[in-house]
Amino acid sequence: MSKGLSHITFIVRDLDRMTRILTDALKARQIYDSADDTFSHSREKFFLVGDVWIAIMEGEPLPQRSYNHVAFSITEDEFDTRLAAIRALGLDVRPPRERVEGEGRSIYFHDHDNHLFELHTGTLEMRLESYSRTLKERRAAK
Repeated sequence: MSKGLSHITFIVRDLDRMTRILTDALKARQIYDSADDTFSHSREKFFLVGDVWIAIMEGEPLPQRSYNHVAFSITEDEFDTRLAAIRALGLDVRPPRERVEGEGRSIYFHDHDNHLFELHTGTLEMRLESYSRTLKERRAAK
């Protein structure tokens, strides 16, 4: 059985550009820069977003966009500030998907290498509760 998430790695064309996205939009803290040394596949940097280890490595970007994404938790109070930071970086902010009331709000954005990120104000418990409530309402309406 896995103990949990170890790290997330993103392959990016420009390490410095991705560093700005991580530090400005996700409020990540940089903890390592390989500079010209290579211990893995290519130059890399490590960051912490909360307790999540994010690695970025230099390489070719994803060929196309998809809905595969990584979601980070934010508070409702941070929503507008984070959205402004993402827009200031010139990133492609996507329209949010339709939501069930009570599951939280999200900001979806693509980086320059076709990775999709989400900043979400809800929790798993909130989502399950809102889905349960919605199912009860749908059944009662039949």
